[in-house]
Amino acid sequence: MPGKIDVHQHLLPPRYFEALAAAGSQAMGAGAQGDAPAATGGSAQWDPWGGSGGTTPRRGPRAIGGWLMPEWSPRAAIEMMDEAGIETGMLSISAPGVHFGDDAAARELARELNDYQAELVREAPDRFGHFAVLPLPDFDGAVAEAVRALDELHADGVLLLSNAHGRYLGDPAYEPLWAELAARSAVVFVHPTAPPITQLPGMPTALLDFPFDTTRTAVDLVAHGVFDRYPNLRVILSHAGGFLPYAASRFSAAAMFNPGTTPERIQAGLRKFYFDTALSASPTSLPSLLAFAEPGHVLYGSDFPYAHPDWTARFDHDLDTYDGPGAERLGDVRRTAAEQLFPRLANGGVPRRQ
Repeated sequence: MPGKIDVHQHLLPPRYFEALAAAGSQAMGAGAQGDAPAATGGSAQWDPWGGSGGTTPRRGPRAIGGWLMPEWSPRAAIEMMDEAGIETGMLSISAPGVHFGDDAAARELARELNDYQAELVREAPDRFGHFAVLPLPDFDGAVAEAVRALDELHADGVLLLSNAHGRYLGDPAYEPLWAELAARSAVVFVHPTAPPITQLPGMPTALLDFPFDTTRTAVDLVAHGVFDRYPNLRVILSHAGGFLPYAASRFSAAAMFNPGTTPERIQAGLRKFYFDTALSASPTSLPSLLAFAEPGHVLYGSDFPYAHPDWTARFDHDLDTYDGPGAERLGDVRRTAAEQLFPRLANGGVPRRQ
């Protein structure tokens, strides 16, 4: 039986750490106000039931938004996947992305990282896929890199962070990019980043602010008509969509403030999203997610290497043993739903692309 398709898996190659170190404080997170407070305790991989990791403040080139970034290698990723029953990991760069204040440098870094990802896929097309990173908020550069990555590198989709230095996905500046993505029926993976607010002490932005920013950008995208103009876009929201499924009915009121839409269109737009299970497949979150998501719109995610495999295993156990409302719809989460988005992964084997 083919293994799972993991749509939420990250990579942190050496070139990316070099760029983060060179960027210094500029790499603290897109949209964040000021330097993030130093968090203490914790570890590079999320595991609240593991050791505390000590009390040393998390600072330096490997600490982003108060969180220490983990080690990664292709070999480690494959070892994790073999242990977890994952056949293919769809790779993406996580927050804070690649733009640290210089458009030219961001374009070069995006190009290098996308070339690196594409090579990994060429070498092991059954084990890896990739979402191309874009140099936002350089919108011209983002359009050019998206076209190159999709047309020449055959990327499986593109990564968009929840905001680009405070500009959310409903912003008119994204319009040329949406047009190019829609022309290719592209899959878009939305991952949260730091919102343009002050981080709370002792609360790394990835811990508390990420689910909020995912929700914020999803509602912004729908309320400003992106799906109305480009209905063939397929957009995946990380971490079960933040708290979007739980509060979706409330967001119908966005129609009061956005002429040209209705509560019904807001709801229809919100239900177009796909949702991954990364760090979110719990007995309390799954009922809301399954009640809201369309059939086939819930996908498996691990959040490796940020989530420790032991913590991921807890969520996997909760997913595998869930028998609450909507449990009958979980059969396609492991693989089938993702195969509909990524046909090349059907049947568990992938020919090399030319």
